[in-house]
Amino acid sequence: MPYSFLSIDTIPDYIRNQPQLADRIDAGSITDVTEVGDGNLNLVFIIRDAHGGGLVLKQALPYVRLVGPDWPMTPARARHEVEALRLHRSLAPNLVPEVYHFDADRYILGMEDLSDHQVWRGALNDGLMHEGAAELMGEYVAAVAFGTSIFGMDPEEQKMIAARSTNPQLCTITEDLVFTEPFSLGGRNSIIPANERDAAALIADDVMVKAMGQAKFAFMTHGEALIHGDLHTGSVMVRAAEGNDGPVDSAKAFDSEFAFYGPVAFDLGALWANYTIAAARATALGDDARADWCLNLCDATWGSFENAFRTAWPTRRDPRVFTDDFGDDLIDRWHRETWLFAAAKMSRRVVGLAKASDVETLPEDLREGAARGLLETARAAVRLRTPDSRTSHYIRTASDALRANSTR
Repeated sequence: MPYSFLSIDTIPDYIRNQPQLADRIDAGSITDVTEVGDGNLNLVFIIRDAHGGGLVLKQALPYVRLVGPDWPMTPARARHEVEALRLHRSLAPNLVPEVYHFDADRYILGMEDLSDHQVWRGALNDGLMHEGAAELMGEYVAAVAFGTSIFGMDPEEQKMIAARSTNPQLCTITEDLVFTEPFSLGGRNSIIPANERDAAALIADDVMVKAMGQAKFAFMTHGEALIHGDLHTGSVMVRAAEGNDGPVDSAKAFDSEFAFYGPVAFDLGALWANYTIAAARATALGDDARADWCLNLCDATWGSFENAFRTAWPTRRDPRVFTDDFGDDLIDRWHRETWLFAAAKMSRRVVGLAKASDVETLPEDLREGAARGLLETARAAVRLRTPDSRTSHYIRTASDALRANSTR
């Protein structure tokens, strides 16, 4: 059914007519309405009033904004997002923004204004170092992994939420853009001419293609927890305790419209991939020390995740069969799958649709080496994920590949 889209001019009246929003901001003294135009899917506005109040309105469009009406997309994804945000916030209240309002007829979310935060990807691109953010994201993934799974939730409730969280259209986007198109001819792939041979080598790599089949199968069949589903550095807001840089006092995961019951390691792999992409940028710019710092975020997130999950483990439901040995094996499997999903996510950001600004904003001569290094890292990672592999092995593998292929 058609519905009207928000605009800068219509937002004050909309807020006046929504009690949950009118309690948060004075519609009669709005001083600024800014459209944030960097999203791939939605309309997003930041609104502020003369009294210091602020909020964000986000509206799902019936198509993919990045492409336009030629790519229809269900706006019902907004319901998935708001339900995931609310459930995740109940488990990790300091790591997820608050939702104030949901308009189910026009697919509009009203939520916490995080203007005092920065998008983590942008901060990384600017050379900033927000220590502690990676650890907080590990805690977030662990809280969701335990709290929305059969370990932390009543089994009947978990099954009902899993059924309601089925998100077929957005899962199809991931299945196509992350696990299929980058490893096959055609599709929506693109690459600069200097990397055409690298993209061809990726497709011709039988080990890589088989591994991506395994990754896609896991993504489509392992309904372990209500995962974020798109947890990259552009989906995390960070705030330094002092100034714009340095240790954080806040980090929050947002944009969870891809949420569904899927494999826990997918969110971890997405973070690893984006840390590696940030390291590729630093390597290309000649800052090897910063590249090492970016890669070590992988260890920070994994260590924090494992510690938080193990801390929650004694409270699990039904320890009769979910023994400590079972938990150890599960964590080991998630670690190997994190390597696998990281390989998929970084490959997609190099050759697929919707690339990462970390690499795309580099001069083309530097981009060549960064892209090649990322594809080499991905191809190596799927070969090295063994029961004996450690995060340090991944970091060393990525560092070696990025430096060996740098064109600086």
